[in-house]
Amino acid sequence: MDQLPAINATLNAASTILLLTGFGFIRRKRIKQHRFCMISAFILSMLFLVGYLAHKWHLYSTTGSYNTAFHGQGAFKGLYFSILITHVALAATVPVLASITLFRGLKMSVVKHKRLARVTLPIWLYVSVTGVIVYFMLYQWSPQS
Repeated sequence: MDQLPAINATLNAASTILLLTGFGFIRRKRIKQHRFCMISAFILSMLFLVGYLAHKWHLYSTTGSYNTAFHGQGAFKGLYFSILITHVALAATVPVLASITLFRGLKMSVVKHKRLARVTLPIWLYVSVTGVIVYFMLYQWSPQS
């Protein structure tokens, strides 16, 4: 269970790569490759969610708290919490936005899909990237004593 945060960060990083690659494919009208990348990014993001919830459950069952304490100081601590708060707030929207966007794309409701994808992609990318940043800030750059 101690490896879950690193696995989750890896899933977020892979999702980021797939989202950017999928965006590149759709810009070149390569729909089949775009679809593969976006479905794969969705699957990885949902695996992340399962891993995240498992990690929270494990933390609570072993420590009585759902959270890992952040040990950074000063401006670094402020930066961490600024990123974390925006990450968590936007992360709550990703499963819904991504599901609807994916569904519309698979139905080939292109106009509706494209309109929502313009909102979903930047949010999903932000959450994926900041997920990796939060991991590094919490576990690598300011590890527990």
